[in-house]
Amino acid sequence: MKRFLSLLPLLLAFAVSAADYYSNIAPLIDPAKLAALGKRGANSRIQKCVYWLEEARKAGEKPEKVAEAAVATAGYKGEAAKLTKESLLRNLDIAGKLGCLDEAGLAKMRGGNAPTVTKGPYAGDVASVDHIIPGAIVPELDNVIANLELLPLKLNESKNYKVGDRQKALARKLKDAGMLSDAGWQAVVFSARIVQ
Repeated sequence: MKRFLSLLPLLLAFAVSAADYYSNIAPLIDPAKLAALGKRGANSRIQKCVYWLEEARKAGEKPEKVAEAAVATAGYKGEAAKLTKESLLRNLDIAGKLGCLDEAGLAKMRGGNAPTVTKGPYAGDVASVDHIIPGAIVPELDNVIANLELLPLKLNESKNYKVGDRQKALARKLKDAGMLSDAGWQAVVFSARIVQ
């Protein structure tokens, strides 16, 4: 018992630190706060979320559990929670594949800034935040976490306002999750027809 009591402060400190990761992410993805942001206001929040997820992973936490707790704490439910969690984890994965999770990259992301890509054909570029469904087509998705994804800046700039199968599939999921209005859905469908 004495040994357990001597370990208790250490165990409590670990439990508090685990909560710190998701409690730092939750306000960044809070839907009410996101809705109040200006154009591209959530972009820096994606960088910060990736930072906290990677810090959690380095501390031995499972990013999936941290993302799930953050999404629940921020008030997402059902499909909206699933899509938001998937987006957070996808961005962590992309940051890793682009080589942005080094010390310099994490320092930039902690401050909400774009890290430098260090791996692959876009090495030397910055990892910008892309709107999967362009904000110019559906402005209501401008600050929706599930619609944001890290992408090398040159690739992002070459994308323009294209709407293809991927964008249409995501729009359908967002609409079914109550994250996209009927008018937004129609704008995506119309834009997809123009591309074809």
